Amino acid sequence: MASVEIRGVRKSFGGTPILHGIDLDIADGEFCVLVGPSGCGKSTLLRMLAGLENITGGEISIGGRVVNTVPPKDRDIAMVFQNYALYPHMTVRENMAFSLRLAKAPAAVIEAETGRASRILGLDALMDRYPRQLSGGQRQRVAMGRAIVRHPQVFLFDEPLSNLDAKLRVQMRGEIKDLHQRLRTTTVYVTHDQIEAMTMADKIVVMQGGRVEQIGTPLELYDRPANLFVAGFIGSPAMNLLRGQVSDGAFRPEGLDGAGPIALPLPGSAPVGRAAEGQPVIYGIRPEHLRLSDTGIPVTVQLVEPTGAETMVTARMGDSTLVGAFRERVSARVGDTLHLQPEPSVAHLFNRETGMRLMT
Repeated sequence: MASVEIRGVRKSFGGTPILHGIDLDIADGEFCVLVGPSGCGKSTLLRMLAGLENITGGEISIGGRVVNTVPPKDRDIAMVFQNYALYPHMTVRENMAFSLRLAKAPAAVIEAETGRASRILGLDALMDRYPRQLSGGQRQRVAMGRAIVRHPQVFLFDEPLSNLDAKLRVQMRGEIKDLHQRLRTTTVYVTHDQIEAMTMADKIVVMQGGRVEQIGTPLELYDRPANLFVAGFIGSPAMNLLRGQVSDGAFRPEGLDGAGPIALPLPGSAPVGRAAEGQPVIYGIRPEHLRLSDTGIPVTVQLVEPTGAETMVTARMGDSTLVGAFRERVSARVGDTLHLQPEPSVAHLFNRETGMRLMT
């Protein structure tokens, strides 16, 4: 196992900059997830860590050793790809043992390591099958087994669950997390799925446009997003964001279409950057932090989605759309008027010009 240090790392393809000076520390044994929309640079950063892309500027260290010019095979890392990358003419046993055979490991070591990996991943009954005889989840476990036998300092996962169906993705998330808890190997995992990031990570790195927007634990990012991008990206359904301004110590939303003046309590109690009187701001409230009330924001129901555990209600408030998630049964129909009351202790306030969080 080893820590990973990334200092001022930049990447350009020709004259086009892709990464704009990334700084990141990943502790020994930590499960770090790089998450962001397509094109944000997360896979490029992972490939640079693996040695599959050259570094334009900056420095990458693994276990205290700078690896900028070290070939991939000498970095003591193991990578699990999105498309499994298994050899179709080899059995499961042969696929898992291949890297050890290349390293000319003794036969007894190869047998011991492949046996250990197969027991960890539940592959004992599949060792003599070929990849074409396996399901997608089984192929992904074989790809992980091929990585495990090497005892690398760092595991790298590049969107390994993207090709699986929804139910299998949930199962494999649990298996990968369980594997990490048993092996405690430093892991860097790339995904565009924020649910994967939230459920698996010790640390999440949210990226956009080749830059890091915020680093923190899943709940730190969920409870205290640093800016509008993180607030809208982390959480499903996404945070409700209302435009308005601060007036007389309250938030007053815009675009109510004659619904009358509404004043919402400002969130939190310890301002990071106090909003000035009359300043345009954005008020954020998560769907589960709205409650049904006899007073509050009047909304017109557009869609009701009962899921069993909760009911999702999409409604219009003037020019804005609000989504509420309610544990109780909601009998409202399309076109009905409801009143929604946000919980101010868990609401958020953002500077409309910079997008940065204003209140804690």
